[in-house]
Amino acid sequence: CVLCFQDSLDAPLFGEDDDNISPKKSRIRHPVASFFHLFFRTSAILVYLLCEILSGRFVASMVTIILLLSCDFWTVKNVSGRLLVGLRWWNQVDEDGKSHWMFESRRVSRKSLNTSAESQIFWLGLIVCPVFWVVFVFSTIFSFSIKWLAVVILGLVLQWANLYGYVRCKVGGQASLRSMAKNYISVQILKKVELKQRGPAGVVF
Repeated sequence: CVLCFQDSLDAPLFGEDDDNISPKKSRIRHPVASFFHLFFRTSAILVYLLCEILSGRFVASMVTIILLLSCDFWTVKNVSGRLLVGLRWWNQVDEDGKSHWMFESRRVSRKSLNTSAESQIFWLGLIVCPVFWVVFVFSTIFSFSIKWLAVVILGLVLQWANLYGYVRCKVGGQASLRSMAKNYISVQILKKVELKQRGPAGVVF
């Protein structure tokens, strides 16, 4: 498994306009993305908890939960992570069958576009909701409710995949950026040393 980190330096992610306006830290710049970041995952949990009360039909409840979980996985992976915290991850398989985990972070000069309110919403929803599915897995096993076991495991896997991907993206991306900064500084120092050695007329002493 190969890990690849990159910083978006050439163009802004997500089709945003490249402006220099720094928003207030408490302001939510992407209310729709923030809403759906929490809507699908909390709705799946609520449907699971209330399905016996709202509907006695197992198949209908199961399909509804799976659809909500699928929508949540796609939204968090492709939309809310990019807009709310400037991170993106994906996995691709090359021609040799080798799996590559790809991580991308918004360039440093544009990270001021992320507000603390959006970041808190993103990470709170990303971390708290998988905990519920862990509880559901154990409760399903202990109550011998085997028919729900596949559903709760699916919920845990999908939400845990996003959590794992974004945590690795954030931690690994920061390490990658520090490495890039060190390499850049080293290159600049070497260039200055070479210029000094050549002298004003370009003659090497």
